[in-house]
Amino acid sequence: MSFKVRADEDLRRYVDQNTQALVDKLNAERGLYSKDPEAFYKSMNDALEGFVDFRRIAARVMGRYARQATPEQRDEFVEKFKRSLFDSYAQALVNANDFSIRVKEANIDPSSENRASVMMEVESASGNRYPVSYSMYRNDQGQWLMENVIVEGVNIGLAFRDRFAQEMEASRDNIQAVIDDWSKAVDSLALDKEVSES
Repeated sequence: MSFKVRADEDLRRYVDQNTQALVDKLNAERGLYSKDPEAFYKSMNDALEGFVDFRRIAARVMGRYARQATPEQRDEFVEKFKRSLFDSYAQALVNANDFSIRVKEANIDPSSENRASVMMEVESASGNRYPVSYSMYRNDQGQWLMENVIVEGVNIGLAFRDRFAQEMEASRDNIQAVIDDWSKAVDSLALDKEVSES
């Protein structure tokens, strides 16, 4: 077995372990979402913290506007961004009766050993299947982290970045106003409906 094939398989296994652990946690704590959303949010945040680079994703969503933001505003946006994702997707996932995720393959980029894509398939209780792809990168500590996700061909990171730019234009470049109203902007994207209707 070549080194590349072994490295690909190691990454596939790593993503699979993290993904299945998250699904198990979600299933175990489904009832917590309606009883104590804060506790549910904290639990999911803890589960994803070492696997998803929210700070990197949020910086990319801000795009060129990140340079206009103060460090405090960037920190605030990371938290708002995370929260908006949880609020959008948690409802859809909690309401999805029974779904499974199969991590099919991982491919480390031949031109950069620190970048990779991981293909998976989500299957709903009704048997509908849809493709999901994670974009991963390896940080300076050698740890693989997710930096973007593509659901049925929709590049989620890009959709959020386009929305951030639209909101900046609408608010005449008032970055604080965009941060404050971010959850409304995400609601209007209705990405969770695209996911739950797939």
